[in-house]
Amino acid sequence: MPRPRSDAALDRILRDSAEEVVARVAPVLTRLLGEMLERQIQRDAKAGRFVRARGRARRRRGAEMTRWVADRRARRVPKFVIEATGLDTKKKIVAKYGPGAAFEKGKPNPKPKS
Repeated sequence: MPRPRSDAALDRILRDSAEEVVARVAPVLTRLLGEMLERQIQRDAKAGRFVRARGRARRRRGAEMTRWVADRRARRVPKFVIEATGLDTKKKIVAKYGPGAAFEKGKPNPKPKS
């Protein structure tokens, strides 16, 4: 009767080969991923996209605001709207002009609601 063949030797050879490949490839992959991440961070910094600790992107504040709508998302009333209406809070503006009133710099104010 033939002796049953042991696959232990084959398993050991495959395991040793795989460990050698991983040992050679891992440092190269780590270096390449680090370089790619560094390039991405530099690109984001150039484009003005910075990430806060909470993970939300910060809005750039360089451009002058020329249009403002008194809607639910509105937070601060821009100076040109305050100067045009004489009202300094969103509540007062919405009470006089209604929700969704759009103000544009250099254009007449929307009609007050009746």
